[in-house]
Amino acid sequence: MKKSILFFIGSLLFYSCDTSVKKENSLNATTENVITNTQKRYKSFGNEVLLEDIEGIKVVTNKYENLKEGDTLAITFATTVKSVCKAKGCWMRVALDTDKEAMVKFKDYGFFVPKDIENDTVVIQGKAFVSEVSVEEQRHFASDAGKTEEEIAGIIAPKKTYSFIANGVLVKK
Repeated sequence: MKKSILFFIGSLLFYSCDTSVKKENSLNATTENVITNTQKRYKSFGNEVLLEDIEGIKVVTNKYENLKEGDTLAITFATTVKSVCKAKGCWMRVALDTDKEAMVKFKDYGFFVPKDIENDTVVIQGKAFVSEVSVEEQRHFASDAGKTEEEIAGIIAPKKTYSFIANGVLVKK
Protein backbone atom coordinates (compact mmCIF):
# COMPACT_ATOMS: atom_id res chain seq x y z
CA MET A 1 0.00 0.00 0.00
CA LYS A 2 2.79 2.44 0.95
CA LYS A 3 4.62 1.64 -2.29
CA SER A 4 1.47 2.38 -4.28
CA ILE A 5 0.99 5.72 -2.55
CA LEU A 6 4.66 6.61 -3.02
CA PHE A 7 4.41 5.59 -6.69
CA PHE A 8 1.38 7.85 -7.20
CA ILE A 9 3.00 10.76 -5.38
CA GLY A 10 6.19 10.24 -7.39
CA SER A 11 4.13 10.18 -10.57
CA LEU A 12 2.39 13.36 -9.49
CA LEU A 13 5.71 15.10 -8.94
CA PHE A 14 7.08 13.82 -12.27
CA TYR A 15 4.05 14.91 -14.26
CA SER A 16 3.69 18.25 -12.48
CA CYS A 17 7.07 19.25 -13.95
CA ASP A 18 5.80 18.68 -17.50
CA THR A 19 3.30 21.42 -18.35
CA SER A 20 2.38 19.77 -21.66
CA VAL A 21 0.64 16.86 -19.91
CA LYS A 22 -3.07 17.45 -19.42
CA LYS A 23 -4.27 17.55 -15.82
CA GLU A 24 -6.85 14.79 -16.22
CA ASN A 25 -4.13 12.41 -17.44
CA SER A 26 -1.47 13.39 -14.91
CA LEU A 27 -3.10 12.13 -11.70
CA ASN A 28 -4.73 9.02 -10.48
CA ALA A 29 -8.23 9.99 -9.22
CA THR A 30 -7.58 8.64 -5.70
CA THR A 31 -4.28 10.49 -5.35
CA GLU A 32 -5.91 13.67 -6.65
CA ASN A 33 -8.63 13.44 -3.98
CA VAL A 34 -6.09 12.93 -1.18
CA ILE A 35 -4.04 15.90 -2.33
CA THR A 36 -7.11 18.11 -2.76
CA ASN A 37 -8.45 17.19 0.69
CA THR A 38 -5.05 17.84 2.30
CA GLN A 39 -4.83 21.24 0.62
CA LYS A 40 -8.29 22.13 1.93
CA ARG A 41 -7.48 21.10 5.50
CA TYR A 42 -3.92 22.41 5.88
CA LYS A 43 -1.80 25.39 4.94
CA SER A 44 1.75 24.37 4.03
CA PHE A 45 5.01 26.05 5.10
CA GLY A 46 8.49 24.98 4.01
CA ASN A 47 9.01 21.72 2.15
CA GLU A 48 6.24 19.29 1.26
CA VAL A 49 5.19 17.13 4.22
CA LEU A 50 4.49 13.49 3.42
CA LEU A 51 1.48 12.27 5.38
CA GLU A 52 2.08 8.51 5.04
CA ASP A 53 4.49 8.16 7.96
CA ILE A 54 2.89 10.21 10.73
CA GLU A 55 3.84 8.87 14.17
CA GLY A 56 1.57 8.90 17.22
CA ILE A 57 2.45 11.38 19.95
CA LYS A 58 3.17 8.64 22.53
CA VAL A 59 5.56 6.96 20.10
CA VAL A 60 7.29 10.29 19.43
CA THR A 61 7.66 11.03 23.15
CA ASN A 62 9.10 7.55 23.73
CA LYS A 63 11.60 8.07 20.90
CA TYR A 64 12.65 11.42 22.36
CA GLU A 65 13.19 9.85 25.78
CA ASN A 66 15.54 7.29 24.20
CA LEU A 67 17.64 9.87 22.32
CA LYS A 68 21.03 10.89 23.63
CA GLU A 69 22.64 14.27 22.99
CA GLY A 70 24.11 14.12 19.47
CA ASP A 71 21.53 11.61 18.16
CA THR A 72 19.01 12.67 15.49
CA LEU A 73 15.85 11.02 14.28
CA ALA A 74 13.90 11.79 11.09
CA ILE A 75 10.22 11.85 12.03
CA THR A 76 6.79 13.25 11.12
CA PHE A 77 4.06 13.78 13.69
CA ALA A 78 0.89 15.72 14.42
CA THR A 79 0.64 17.78 17.58
CA THR A 80 -0.69 20.97 19.16
CA VAL A 81 1.18 24.28 19.23
CA LYS A 82 1.79 25.41 22.81
CA SER A 83 3.48 28.73 21.94
CA VAL A 84 4.97 30.52 18.95
CA CYS A 85 7.44 33.37 18.43
CA LYS A 86 5.42 36.58 18.63
CA ALA A 87 8.12 38.59 16.82
CA LYS A 88 8.00 36.77 13.47
CA GLY A 89 6.93 33.12 13.84
CA CYS A 90 10.52 31.85 13.73
CA TRP A 91 10.01 29.06 16.31
CA MET A 92 7.24 27.23 18.13
CA ARG A 93 6.87 24.90 21.08
CA VAL A 94 4.69 21.86 20.51
CA ALA A 95 3.05 19.41 22.88
CA LEU A 96 4.37 15.92 23.44
CA ASP A 97 2.81 13.32 25.71
CA THR A 98 1.81 14.49 29.24
CA ASP A 99 3.57 17.71 30.28
CA LYS A 100 6.50 17.49 27.84
CA GLU A 101 7.08 19.71 24.83
CA ALA A 102 9.53 20.11 21.96
CA MET A 103 11.13 23.32 20.70
CA VAL A 104 10.73 23.57 16.92
CA LYS A 105 12.90 25.75 14.71
CA PHE A 106 12.81 25.88 10.93
CA LYS A 107 15.59 24.58 8.71
CA ASP A 108 18.00 27.40 7.80
CA TYR A 109 15.28 29.87 8.86
CA GLY A 110 13.95 29.22 5.36
CA PHE A 111 10.34 29.76 6.42
CA PHE A 112 8.26 30.92 9.36
CA VAL A 113 4.80 30.04 10.64
CA PRO A 114 1.92 32.40 11.49
CA LYS A 115 2.21 34.07 14.90
CA ASP A 116 -1.40 33.27 15.86
CA ILE A 117 -1.40 29.44 15.77
CA GLU A 118 -1.28 28.68 19.51
CA ASN A 119 -3.51 25.68 20.30
CA ASP A 120 -3.78 24.85 16.56
CA THR A 121 -3.01 21.40 15.18
CA VAL A 122 0.15 21.07 13.09
CA VAL A 123 1.95 18.28 11.29
CA ILE A 124 5.72 18.70 11.39
CA GLN A 125 8.37 16.82 9.47
CA GLY A 126 12.09 16.97 10.12
CA LYS A 127 14.73 15.90 12.61
CA ALA A 128 14.26 15.35 16.33
CA PHE A 129 17.16 15.65 18.75
CA VAL A 130 17.98 16.38 22.39
CA SER A 131 20.02 19.48 23.26
CA GLU A 132 21.05 21.72 26.11
CA VAL A 133 19.70 25.27 25.92
CA SER A 134 21.82 28.01 27.49
CA VAL A 135 20.40 30.54 29.95
CA GLU A 136 20.88 33.30 27.36
CA GLU A 137 18.96 31.40 24.66
CA GLN A 138 16.16 30.49 27.10
CA ARG A 139 15.82 34.16 28.04
CA HIS A 140 15.72 35.14 24.35
CA PHE A 141 12.91 32.66 23.68
CA ALA A 142 11.03 33.81 26.80
CA SER A 143 11.28 37.41 25.60
CA ASP A 144 10.01 36.41 22.12
CA ALA A 145 7.10 34.61 23.77
CA GLY A 146 6.10 37.78 25.63
CA LYS A 147 7.08 36.59 29.14
CA THR A 148 7.42 39.16 31.94
CA GLU A 149 10.78 40.52 33.11
CA GLU A 150 10.33 38.54 36.36
CA GLU A 151 9.81 35.29 34.46
CA ILE A 152 12.83 36.00 32.25
CA ALA A 153 15.04 36.84 35.27
CA GLY A 154 13.96 33.55 36.89
CA ILE A 155 15.80 31.58 34.20
CA ILE A 156 19.12 30.80 35.87
CA ALA A 157 20.29 27.36 34.68
CA PRO A 158 20.86 25.58 31.36
CA LYS A 159 18.06 23.20 30.45
CA LYS A 160 18.06 19.90 28.59
CA THR A 161 15.32 20.10 26.00
CA TYR A 162 13.66 18.16 23.22
CA SER A 163 14.39 19.99 19.98
CA PHE A 164 13.24 19.71 16.38
CA ILE A 165 14.40 21.18 13.08
CA ALA A 166 11.40 21.21 10.74
CA ASN A 167 11.78 20.88 6.98
CA GLY A 168 8.06 21.41 6.52
CA VAL A 169 4.97 22.24 8.54
CA LEU A 170 1.27 21.84 7.86
CA VAL A 171 -1.06 24.05 9.89
CA LYS A 172 -4.65 22.89 10.14
CA LYS A 173 -7.04 25.51 8.78
